[in-house]
Amino acid sequence: MENSNIQQYIKEVLKNMPTGWLQTTTHRLDIYTEELAKTQFLEQLETLSNNNNATVSALYDLPTAYDYIRLGHPLSCILEWGIGKQLQLPSENIICFSSKTIPVMAILRKNLLEGKNTRILYTDTLPGCFDAEVLKNNYGYQFELQKVAHIAKSPAFEGTTIFISEKGDICSFDLDLNIDFYINTHADFGSILVVNGLKNEDYISPIQHVRRRESIAMIPDNTFAVLQGFVQSDFVKSKGANLEADKTSVLNSIANITGSNVKALVASSGLSIQYAILMGLVHHAQENHPNKTIKIIVPPNCYGGTNDQARRVAACIDNVEVVDLPVDGENDMVQSIDMVLAEIAKEDAVPYIIAEIPTNPRVEVPDLELLKAVLSKERTTATGSIALDPVFILDQTFCPNVHFLGDDEILASVRTISFASGSKFPSGGRCIAGYCTANKKAASLLEKIGLHLQICDNEATPLQYEILAAQLPSMNQRIKDAYINTREFVNYIQEVLPAAKINFVSEALAEQGFTPSVFSLDLPTKGTTSEEKETYKRALNLKLINLMITEIPKESKYCVSYGQLKGCYWTVPATSTQGTTKEDDKDYIARVALSPNMDLELHKKIFLQFVASI
Repeated sequence: MENSNIQQYIKEVLKNMPTGWLQTTTHRLDIYTEELAKTQFLEQLETLSNNNNATVSALYDLPTAYDYIRLGHPLSCILEWGIGKQLQLPSENIICFSSKTIPVMAILRKNLLEGKNTRILYTDTLPGCFDAEVLKNNYGYQFELQKVAHIAKSPAFEGTTIFISEKGDICSFDLDLNIDFYINTHADFGSILVVNGLKNEDYISPIQHVRRRESIAMIPDNTFAVLQGFVQSDFVKSKGANLEADKTSVLNSIANITGSNVKALVASSGLSIQYAILMGLVHHAQENHPNKTIKIIVPPNCYGGTNDQARRVAACIDNVEVVDLPVDGENDMVQSIDMVLAEIAKEDAVPYIIAEIPTNPRVEVPDLELLKAVLSKERTTATGSIALDPVFILDQTFCPNVHFLGDDEILASVRTISFASGSKFPSGGRCIAGYCTANKKAASLLEKIGLHLQICDNEATPLQYEILAAQLPSMNQRIKDAYINTREFVNYIQEVLPAAKINFVSEALAEQGFTPSVFSLDLPTKGTTSEEKETYKRALNLKLINLMITEIPKESKYCVSYGQLKGCYWTVPATSTQGTTKEDDKDYIARVALSPNMDLELHKKIFLQFVASI
């Protein structure tokens, strides 16, 4: 199909596309196959385009491209496909980002690990957030910067050549075989990366993984604007007329919700803010403890993105190591922290602990007084000097309403940073932003964290601020209402299926403010051997989930998310949130998340049908 026909077809697609492509963080998970992420969507889109079919019904039935818009979404796939057609390249060679610097960093990361030289060319100026000194000194990336009058005049180079250009027409590329990677940036929309030539195709997967773990794809709203420009050369500026007012509202809401007067930082996703936290703390340690090893202490069964990202940071920086922290089931978080910190103290290392409270997926809360004591405990090194106190990085995504950070709260004496994924309760599933703040004792650390958020160009977008400003004020009430539904459903399951083991907070913990709307369900099993019992239970998990989403398709979804405005979400952590976790640490149980707005009686009725079937 010729370029003009492609543009005309995309114009029709934009006119008739499902509203969910723009307005939800996941489109349709009932037509999503993870192993075929993006490819299945594009194959069927290609068939539709060949038949010039852009009807509403045909587009609605397209399989979902990705299960989460942080990774990509229908509109980002169409943009990459359209530019690929224009350049006669596979769509995989085109990768769009919300960030203007992360695509450069993705290439630098691969070259660091492979010991390959990198040259960065630019004609006018580099993105304002590009900090060469920090990228070299703190991330360990090595590269040459060269300003050129014209791209054709650049001398030969042994290694990788990147060309960065800020363009009003972000979709316009003029390829030259001497350039390995082209990156067009735009002040409002982010960036588009072109992987040029067969010799560079082995970069595609590592670059995609950086977008997956340390940043996000260009958000749907901005991608829609870029696609409009692509088909009619008229780029409509993204929303954000009330950006300053929205920012002020969001920061005030976070202060009220967390009880912290330390100015919060808001990022494009939960993993974006977590990456800024990790790199900010690494930077702080490099400056203040230059000869010490940095230990990132992480539960091995926590959210796969958290686990994977920590290990990816350690892979790039010589003096950073990951230490496992067993926290769930038979393992007690407080005891594990005490043992791990004792060993790290002996080594005179810098301890940074990442932990979820309540834990995921077992929904456990440690004894907070004991936690405070073990985190505050003074330890000594092998030589008898005072060991460094830990920084506690608290993932509060399950219960962002609980106060840990105030001057009179339980962790006031411990350097504590709290963060949360905004795609859950803060936005009710309407955007994927994330935020972090700190108590007074850790407040000074936010300066470096903010610096790395800026360097990665991962701050929340104007639309994300707008959505958070609208949704955060009602968050605590939504958490309360969702907990009421969850407690009632848990009690019902205990009544009709007493053999099931349910992981949920006790009534006493709920009275302390821990009111999650997520629980995990360990179903009763059958069999004579442990293998038979495990196989039976895993099949039973899927039987339950499939029944719920089939019988209640408008409310029950097979999805990892929670904190949504309506509906009920089911998943098996081992095959979703724990995707990159080691097999022995995975949880093959059902995790259920309820919202404040759902037909609870219908869910009880269908669950009873499930009980009768087993």
